[in-house]
Amino acid sequence: MFSFLQLVSDYLWTYVVITALVFCALYFTILIRGLQFTHVKDMLKVIVNRPIGAVPSSSLHEGKMSAPPVTAADDDLSRIGSFQAFAVSLSSRVGTGNLAGVASAIFIGGPGAIFWMWMMALFGAATAFVEATLAQLYKKRGTDSYYGGPAYYMQHGLHNRWLGLLFAVLITITFGMANQIIQSNTLCTALSDSFQVDIRLVGIVLTLATLVIIFGGIRRISHFASIVVPFMAIGYVLIALYVILTNLTRVPDMFRLIIDHAFGLHSVVGGGIGIAIMQGVKRGLFSNEAGEGSAPNAAAIAHTSHPVKQGLLQAFGVFMDTIVVCTCTAFIILLSGLYDSSYDGILLTKYALETHVGSSGGHFITLAIFLFAYSTIIANYFYGETNIRFITKSSSVIHFFRIITGFTIMSGSLMTLQEAWSIVDIAMGVMTLVNLYAIVRLSPKVFFLVKDYLRQRRAGNDPHFHRTSMPDEGLECW
Repeated sequence: MFSFLQLVSDYLWTYVVITALVFCALYFTILIRGLQFTHVKDMLKVIVNRPIGAVPSSSLHEGKMSAPPVTAADDDLSRIGSFQAFAVSLSSRVGTGNLAGVASAIFIGGPGAIFWMWMMALFGAATAFVEATLAQLYKKRGTDSYYGGPAYYMQHGLHNRWLGLLFAVLITITFGMANQIIQSNTLCTALSDSFQVDIRLVGIVLTLATLVIIFGGIRRISHFASIVVPFMAIGYVLIALYVILTNLTRVPDMFRLIIDHAFGLHSVVGGGIGIAIMQGVKRGLFSNEAGEGSAPNAAAIAHTSHPVKQGLLQAFGVFMDTIVVCTCTAFIILLSGLYDSSYDGILLTKYALETHVGSSGGHFITLAIFLFAYSTIIANYFYGETNIRFITKSSSVIHFFRIITGFTIMSGSLMTLQEAWSIVDIAMGVMTLVNLYAIVRLSPKVFFLVKDYLRQRRAGNDPHFHRTSMPDEGLECW
């Protein structure tokens, strides 16, 4: 069964998913006029909740529409801001893919996989921008927060509920189950190896700790993410900077190693340049999720004045995840010289860091993987719940899914890493194709929003959007 799953996964990614991702990344970069490169300052302003322009926008749709006041209903939902929504999506992005995934990409595809991971992030940020902007555009009002995501823009934007149902099922399987296996497997392996305890005991403790959070709802999840994510990301970047500074003379050789392997100038463990590209794109997507359709579920919960603002923030999340955190892992491994060893996954990252800072490096990685994987498990659960709510409003089904999540996390602690990857790759590939189809069809809406945003931006205003400027029966908010 494992061999069959691996065969299906390789075919799907080699011939279908990579082609679709590269096409969409380039197409959307052109569509949004390279906004992910030219408006980094706007991204930073959204994070700290500062106005983009000098004054609030006083008009919309070519000066014919005044920005409406915030309604009482909207004010009740404004407690989950852009940063909290960003933190939820980043807690899913910044996970074991940044530590174990990058290590696996290097183990199979060689150092060149890192170059293709970078390329996928730079242009894939445009895809992340498009899907997050659409999620904001078609978000819905809930009892205590906004909610939305690909299933909702498929139903209300494409007017295709069946496609939305298909996506909702796929993302629930991918994030609510398959991805949880990877997170659980990596976390339990790291803790078991560090403290020499039974991996089943670690799995039980992790399962109980997860259930405590997810039974608390989205407010507890977003609050947890907004505290944990910045702490864990900053700490990991700082220790990577220490490794780089203490190995500064070897950095030029490291970059030459990456470029040489990326373009097939040296053989790699698993084969030629094709393996490097495939591993870079696959593990890059697993890490930053651009185009996958997961992060839009978090982007939809934010209260913001224009959909493009949250799109920019999610594009920034791709940069943070891959260009910063994944690169930290890659540099730690490559500078250690262990990249061609027999270690794979989290153990490669762990032992690589130990070569730089001693045994304390192993303890730090254990702490990092706990925070990374645990926060990702929580965010992944939220994605599953959001899409189950699209399928059914039954609270009993939600409670049942929470219990299933516990069983999934426990089972993940008992599987091997490569078995877990094969399941995730297939589920992730199919889900990504469905989402890419939808956002390409809806891309004219994003193009309209980008023009509206840039027009207000050029006028020196803080961009605001109102649904009357884009007649569409699918818009509930704005």
